[in-house]
Parts: sequence; structure tokens; C-alpha cells
Amino acid sequence: MLSQFCIRRPIFATVLSLFIVLSGLIALRVLPLSQYPNITPPSVRVSATYDGADAETIARTVAQPIEDQLSGIEGLLYFTTSIRSSGDMAIQCVFDVGTNPNDAMLEINNRVRTAERRLPAKVRDQGVSVRKRSEDELLMMALYSPDKSMTASDMADYANLNIVDELKRLPGIGDVSVFGNVQSAMRIWLDPDRMSKLGVTVKDVDNAVTAQNAQHAVGRVGTSPTLPEQQLFYKITTPGQLLTPDQFAGIVVKSDGPNGLVRLRDIATTEVGKRSYEFRVDMNGQPGVNIGVYLQTGANAMAAASVVKARITELAQQFPKGHLDYTITNDTTVFVGASLNEVYRTLMEAGILVLLVVFVFLQSWRATLIPMLAVPVSLVGTMAGLWLCGFSLNTLTLFAMTLAIGIVVDDAIVVLENVERLMRTEKLSPYDASIKAMKEVSGALVAIVLVLSAVFIPVAFLGGIAGELYRQFSVTVAISVVISGFVALTLTPALCAILLKPTGDKPVSKPFRLFNQGLAAFTMAFLQVVRAALKHRIASALILIAVCIGGWQLLQITPTSFIPKEDQGVVRMAVQLPEGSAFPRTEEVAEGFLKKIQSLDGVQNVVTMMGFDTLGSDIKANAATFILQLKHWNERQQTADDYQQQLTKWLRESPDARGIAVLPAPIPGLGSSNGFSGYLTSHGSDNPLVLQGIAEGFIAELSKRPELTGLRTSLTADSPQLLLTVDRDRAYALGVDVDDVYETISAMMGSSYINDFTRNGKTYRVVMQAEAKYRSLPSDIGRASVRASSGEMVPISTLVTWERVSGPDSLTRMNGYLGSQIMGAAIQGVSSGEAIRIVEETARDYLPPGYQVEWIGQAYHEKRIGASSATAFGFGLLVMFLILAALYERWSLPIAVVLAVPYAFLGAMTAVWLRGTANDIYFQIGLLVLVGLTAKNAILIVEYAEQKMEEDGKGPFDAAIEAAGLRLRPILMTSLAFILGVTPMLLATGAGSAARHSMGTGGFGGMLAATFISTIFVPVFFTWFAKKRKAKR
Repeated sequence: MLSQFCIRRPIFATVLSLFIVLSGLIALRVLPLSQYPNITPPSVRVSATYDGADAETIARTVAQPIEDQLSGIEGLLYFTTSIRSSGDMAIQCVFDVGTNPNDAMLEINNRVRTAERRLPAKVRDQGVSVRKRSEDELLMMALYSPDKSMTASDMADYANLNIVDELKRLPGIGDVSVFGNVQSAMRIWLDPDRMSKLGVTVKDVDNAVTAQNAQHAVGRVGTSPTLPEQQLFYKITTPGQLLTPDQFAGIVVKSDGPNGLVRLRDIATTEVGKRSYEFRVDMNGQPGVNIGVYLQTGANAMAAASVVKARITELAQQFPKGHLDYTITNDTTVFVGASLNEVYRTLMEAGILVLLVVFVFLQSWRATLIPMLAVPVSLVGTMAGLWLCGFSLNTLTLFAMTLAIGIVVDDAIVVLENVERLMRTEKLSPYDASIKAMKEVSGALVAIVLVLSAVFIPVAFLGGIAGELYRQFSVTVAISVVISGFVALTLTPALCAILLKPTGDKPVSKPFRLFNQGLAAFTMAFLQVVRAALKHRIASALILIAVCIGGWQLLQITPTSFIPKEDQGVVRMAVQLPEGSAFPRTEEVAEGFLKKIQSLDGVQNVVTMMGFDTLGSDIKANAATFILQLKHWNERQQTADDYQQQLTKWLRESPDARGIAVLPAPIPGLGSSNGFSGYLTSHGSDNPLVLQGIAEGFIAELSKRPELTGLRTSLTADSPQLLLTVDRDRAYALGVDVDDVYETISAMMGSSYINDFTRNGKTYRVVMQAEAKYRSLPSDIGRASVRASSGEMVPISTLVTWERVSGPDSLTRMNGYLGSQIMGAAIQGVSSGEAIRIVEETARDYLPPGYQVEWIGQAYHEKRIGASSATAFGFGLLVMFLILAALYERWSLPIAVVLAVPYAFLGAMTAVWLRGTANDIYFQIGLLVLVGLTAKNAILIVEYAEQKMEEDGKGPFDAAIEAAGLRLRPILMTSLAFILGVTPMLLATGAGSAARHSMGTGGFGGMLAATFISTIFVPVFFTWFAKKRKAKR
């Protein structure tokens, strides 16, 4: 009906298509670009600080009260707690994809406020913060000083003053932080011996600084109500907070010392130093400062990164010339940009190859133009669909378009091929041929569009990360298929009626003549095979069973994985020295590694963070992290894997450092490294030492398996520690407050934050601590003195005893249980799914009762996905069957179509098995497409055979043979278009090629099987199910 109208009114048909293209072009301008759809699970971070407390104290007094409140929040998948030796505690709560991050944050904030009453006062004073930010850096940037005139603190202050807030205000940015607390602070270095001599305690210093470094408000002269004769009005100001080390040195600490006033300079030195000395960043071996820029949960990475880079370029104009410069060291969007460009290239190549196929088969430019016009209309129109669904242009939606090129040509080819055949055999004019052809094929076209959509749409309802990935893909294909079906029913017949010329008996050029002869010979041979298959129907049935079994067997032995690992141009290495190693030793080892790394070819920048452990994201004096930024993919021979192996080799050779080199996680936001990570949790005991023993034994057990590599556990419960005991009885007898003793030791040996001072509109801390030479040995613990109630000075050494013990430096917990983080990865050629299975199997056999492995990040989601893809396929096939049953008004006939699928499945599995890639999410998405296309080929034969039986009263056998012969040409043409369309994906190189290989391989193999094997057997299945109808009548 619609087709007849459009053949009569071609301009109307053209305008409809133009509308589709225009809406697509408008959408294209506003569609965001990203690497993946928004699949990072929203996470909320709760953090608190308890200065000077050890890890076990923080676990008991801070972490547990908060964790008790967290269970049972809607959508919360799991939470992990990390407690650092520096007194910081952070709880990372991970929610299910699709949870609103704002609601999650509010809910957690309310629960934290409930727990706050139970926390120690010192923690409440500093505040418990709850913020949502994705855990992954959008980009990292290092500041360095080309002429070495600025120190790290100068650079950090400059960054805090001029860069951090500017970047935080940009859209899509969740947080910007300067790593490692290297900004300035006023340091007061105390001399305990002078203090004891002059009778000054730590408390005196604290009180004096608090009182004298303060801003006081004292009112005004002449405020109302005043006397009638008051003429003048003054505001009174006071000298405010102190600014310089000299001013601080002049603070009066005590008025009644032996020589009168005791000032701060008599007992301490004051200077502007760093807030923390446990951290150092080098940029290619030069001192620098690292700034991390984090994405807001749910923001678009590409857009945010380009805004940040533009703003930095503007800010860099203001940098002190020659003294300060920056480089962007870890820009995650470079990989995204490069891989999207590669996908565009693949799209172009696919388009050209499809064009070639169509031209060879149709042998005239006029005819080729008709189906090729369907491609831009469908693909550009799809953009409007993406925009309506709220999707972005990402790897998946672009893959979908690449695959769709081969699919959208199909509908147009089916129409065109039929028109040409009628013109050739029945000598009709193009106009009449178009009208008659549409009567014959419009039923099949509608069936094809419905079936292809039916395969893709149910998948869009899967949950979790897999569901989101499938959804992006399937909806994109479904939209393009629907548009191409619409075009085939409107624009294509109209163009056929106008553009095609009645075929006279023009001589055909030689290459085409040869092709036609070859095709005719192939068709004859094909029909012989079909006849043979029809004769030996038992053999055909046996072959079908064998194919099903073979496909199932291959599925069992093909390794599974979630997402293939990609060369993202970044390699990270974490190095750890033995527990208790001091910072200078770490620096020395790190510098040795740096020299080796700089000798490598193809490395563009190296950032070294000493005192930072990237995998546990903890600040430790015995750890260092290297981030290698590699040159562009075209400028280097080696892949990121090769660099990773080289680093691992150096780590193995190093006598005193152990460590691990990792690639970034393939999906941002799912774990810090490629591979699996989880926690070994202890449900019965709370003893870290016992857990450490079990964890180390477990890792040793796993190390026996050759499939795993890079195994490590994060828990070290036996770092050297000193256990300090205060003799309470003696202290009370002397009139000494025990709290004073602890606070004095804490201020001397650790550091004590007194208050703040303001400079250039920014607030900096005032911190006191004993000078380095007075806190380097255990005997220095008792060096300072406290004041007794009698006013006498009592040396602390007379009140305390200490002994050497060992204990945990930092702790990790998961879901409220003590845990030890375990990490590892599968070796080359073993999939992540297999690695997870091995770990779980080993855990069942090895772990004592009360201990279990719980997954986080990518491994957690991979386990959840397992079942969902099978459901998707089953459901897709079922819906396809039901739609066909409704179309043919028969329950049995659609089975003939569904039975064509196993051959394609076997073909795809064989291709993947031969290439050695894994059964990952991209391959599964490719399989979906195959199911739809195989069914489409089968429909073409079944629909036509059914028509022949109805109209010409032929028997099923003859109808099947005739349908197979007539339909072979369009089937070959559409299938070859698809096969050549995926060839560029099969042979992809460069950024993001692993994903394209995975998708292309399955599609290529499966479609070959569907074209050359399924088509032989479809006529056989047709005769099985068509007979029964004759008997019924």
C-alpha cells in the first residue's frame, strides 16, 4: 500500500528520507562522545582522619560504627574500607549501575550522621566527609620547574592558589587534588632538651600559638546609641594572624622562665616547610607536583577533558616564565579519541567494500546507487534515534553502525533484485516491475525487520553493566534496521521505477560475463547439493545434531572474559620494599628503576611517586609508583604488554624490591588495573596476623597454577612496631595527667596540628613536631617532659616502658569484615573468566571455614554477567519464533527458520577458536547479529517457497528447490556485503583493536557458515514442516 503510493509519488518518498537524514544531522551535533556508555557503577566515598591513631584503633573506633550503618542501603553492591597508617580512613561504597548518584550520596550521608555521635571527638572535629566522585583520574598533570628554581611546596602552593579551584569549577569535573599534601605549612621544630630546661611543655606551646595566632574582633568607637554630641565613628582593627616564621618565633610561651620571658625561638626553630614529608613526585627525574583531575559520576569524559585542557592552556599563559611548566601525563581520553578514529576508519572501509560487492552483483552504476543510498539514510537517521534514547557516540554504538552497514543494504537489495528479475524474465517496464515486485517481497521485508528487531530488543532489558553494553549496541542496530526497512518500502521502489532502464540485450563486459558464468555454475552446483540433502533427509538430520553438539563443545572449551584488554598507552608499576624501610631507602631504589625505565624506547614520560602505593592507594614510606606514558601507537613498535613484561622482569631481578606492573582497567571505574581483584574476608576472627598467614598461604597455593600471574595480597600485619605502656599508678602518684603524656609523645614523635594561618587568601596549617635528631631512635620517646600538679617537670622516660612488637600498618575491610585484598591477572591466552574460576576452586579446597573470597570491580561484574547472556539469546530466539508464527499463521514453519541458527553459531565458535580470542561481551554481541542475519536468509527461502505452494500448488519438494535457486543470488549478495563489511574489523590495528577483533572474528566465521552451509539445509527443514499442512487439509 505505502510502496504503491511512493512509486506513484517519488518526490514524496524522497522528502521522507530527507527528513530522516536532517533529523540525524541535527542530532549528530549534540551527541556526546565517549569511550563507553555510562556504565561505571556510581560510587560514594566516606572519609575521616584520626591523627596519630594506629590502624586497629581506627578500625574499632571509626570504621566499625560507620560500617554498622551501611548495610541494607538500596542498590548498594558492596563497600570496602581502607585504613592507612597515617590515620586516614576511607570507605568506598559501590552502587548498582543505574542508581542515582545523588540519592545514593544523600542516603549514605544520613547514615553517616547517625553514626557520627559514636566517633571519637578528635575525628568529629576534623569532620567526616561524604562525596561522590568516580575513583579514576580523568587526567593527571605534572608541574615541574625547568630551571629548578621552584621547590615542590612552591609549585603545590601555586597550584592550590591558581589552578585547582579554576579546574573544579569546570562542567563535569568532580574533584581536583594535589597529591601527597606537599603544600606549605608553618613548621615549629621543637627542642625537647631546651623545653625541659626552661620548664615548657607541649601543651604550653599549643596554648600560646592558639592564643597569639588569632584574629580578634574588638568592636567600634562611637556605635549607637551615642551621646547627642558624638561627632566621629571609628572601627577598631587588631593585628591579625601571624604570617612569617619570625612573627611565629616571637610568640611568648611562658612569662616566668629563669630569665624572664620565654619565646618560641628559645625552644624551637620555625620555618615554612611542607605539610607532609612522606611523599615525593618526580617528573622524568625532576622534582614535580602531581595534580589529579577526577570526573564527576556520570559526566562525559571527552567533553570534560577538552574543557580542562583548554583551561590549562589559558592558565599556563600566567605561569612564571621559565620557572614553571606542565605536562599532561595520563590522559585517558587520548586512547578514547584514537580508538574512535580507528572505528570511523573501519566504518569508511566497510562502506567501500559493501559498495564493491553490490556493484559486482548488479553490474550497473544506476542499480548500485539505489541500495547505497539506503546506507547514509539509515546510519545518519540512527543518530536521531541515539539522541532520543539518551545514548552517546561510543565504541559500542559505532561498532553497531559498522555492522549495520552490511545489514541495511540488505532490504534494498532484496527489493532491487526482485525488480530486476521481473524486468529480465517477464519483460515488464521498470514502473510495472516495481509495483509487482513490492507485492511479492513486502511481506518478507516486514518479517525481516520484525525478526531482526526481535532479536535485538529483548536484550535491551538485561540489567547491570552487561545489560548497559548490550543495550547500547542492540538498540542502535534495531533503530538502523527499522529505518532501512522503512527506506526499502518507500524510497527504494520509487528509485527503482525512475532510475532503472529496461534491459535490452546489451552485451555484458568481459569481467562481468565471467562473473555471471561463475555464479550460474555455482548455483547449479548448489542446487545439486540441495537435491542431495533433500534425498538423504536422515543424514541431514544427523548433520544438524552433530552441528549442535560441535557448537556446544566449542563453547565449553573457549575461554570466557568480560572485555578484552587494550593497549591504552599507559603502564603502571608499583614497587614495595620490605616492611619498615625508611623513605631515603625507597628513594634510592626508585631512582635505580627510573634510570632503567628512561633507557626504554617509546616511553614519552615517566612520573615517579615515591611514598605512594598505587594499587592499595595508600601512602607508605616503603612504596613507590611509576606511571609510564607511552608514545602514540604509530610511533612505537612494542605494545603495552611488552613493556609490562620488561618491567616485571626487572622487578624479579631486583634483590630488595617486590612489585607488580599492570595495565589500566579496560573500563574506567572498574578496578585500578587489568585483571581480577577481590578480598579474602575473615568472618570468624578479627586478628590481622591470622588473616595474613591464611592470605599468604592462599597466594602461595594460587602461585602453583601456571595460568595466573601478578598475584599479591595487600595485608601486612607484621610491620615492626613499638608497644608503649604508661605506668599509670606512678603517673597519678606524681600528679601527672596520663593524657598529657600521650599527647606530648604524639606531638613530638608524630606531629600535632595547632591551628591555621592565612596567606594570599588560602589557609595553611601550623604544625609542631620534634626536630629530626630528637625523634630518630626508640629511646627518644622519653626525651620530653610533662608538668606535674606541683609544677615540677617530670621526664617522660621515668613514666613509660616500651617493647618491640609487630602489627598491621594499614588494614582493609570489606562489607564490615576484616579482609586482605588479593590481586592477580591471567597470563596471555588465559581468559579472566577462567582465572576467576581457578581462584574460587582453590578457595574451596584450601581456605579454612570462616574465610571466603569476595570479588570487587570487574571480577564482581563478570561473575554477575555469566548467566545473563544466555538468557538474552534464549529470549531473542523465542521472540523471533513467536513473531514468525504470527506472520505465517503456523506453529511449525518458523522452526525451519530457527534451525538455521546452529550452523552460524558453529561457524562463529570455530573462527574464535582458530584465532584464539575469548568469548567476551563483544563476541556475544556479534553472535546476536548473526542470529538475526541467519534467520533473515532462511526467511527469504521459506517465504518464497510458501508463496509457490500457495499460488502454483507445487509440492513442498519442488517449491523448496525453486526457492533455493531463485533466492541464492540475493542471499549471496547480502551476506557477502555483511562479510566484507566486518573484514576491516577482523584486520584492525591500533588503539582499541582488541574489541574489534573480537566482534569481527565471530561475525566473519558465523556468516560464512550461514551463507554456504545453512542455505543448503533450509529447504530440507522447509519440507519437514511444510508436508504436515497438506495432510491436515
